[in-house]
Amino acid sequence: MQDRLPNLINAKFITSAVNIKGYPQENLPELAFVGRSNVGKSSLINSLTRHNGLARVSSTPGKTQTLNFYRVTAKFSDTERYDFYLVDLPGYGFAKRGRETKHQWSKFIEEYITSSSRLKLVVQLIDSRHPPMESDRLAYQWLCQLRRPVQVVATKADKLSNNQLQKQLAIIKRELALETDVIAYSAVKGTGRDQLLAVIGRELTNERQTRESVDL
Repeated sequence: MQDRLPNLINAKFITSAVNIKGYPQENLPELAFVGRSNVGKSSLINSLTRHNGLARVSSTPGKTQTLNFYRVTAKFSDTERYDFYLVDLPGYGFAKRGRETKHQWSKFIEEYITSSSRLKLVVQLIDSRHPPMESDRLAYQWLCQLRRPVQVVATKADKLSNNQLQKQLAIIKRELALETDVIAYSAVKGTGRDQLLAVIGRELTNERQTRESVDL
């Protein structure tokens, strides 16, 4: 079956939360984006949704200290639209913060990822210019232990030549022992956007089909 690419429309910020009490209560599927601070997460979210300024791009790594929920509509056709939450998680592994703050940030992520029954996919971002760092490997292993579906995306792909990029993608795939391909993404050029949209489209379609079969 050929992948269908949704058109992401009506992207808007809904709320920030620091614990489960602040999560939106709508029963919508959630797709979470996580990565090290300064990995280019905000730029990717803005590029993916084609909504500049949706996620604030900061020159200060680690500024995001809350879970940010954005409601987005995935439009497949005039009659087929699925709403979902895109969840921007705090960056992990930011060394310039104190230990207590870093622990608190990791608890944010831990509570959300372990407790949300609506979380359908985690998109883990890794800087394509470098091999996965220890925090990247630990985060991926932890997500796998929790049996959370993960799509790894290598950001800032425009910073490398094609040969360099292919070598880095191979390194990421090998070091994380991935069974699926890494998506190379450039928020500047839009490279990899269609590939990531295809993954999102599959998850949302599968989610809708699962719900409909349960309702029968």
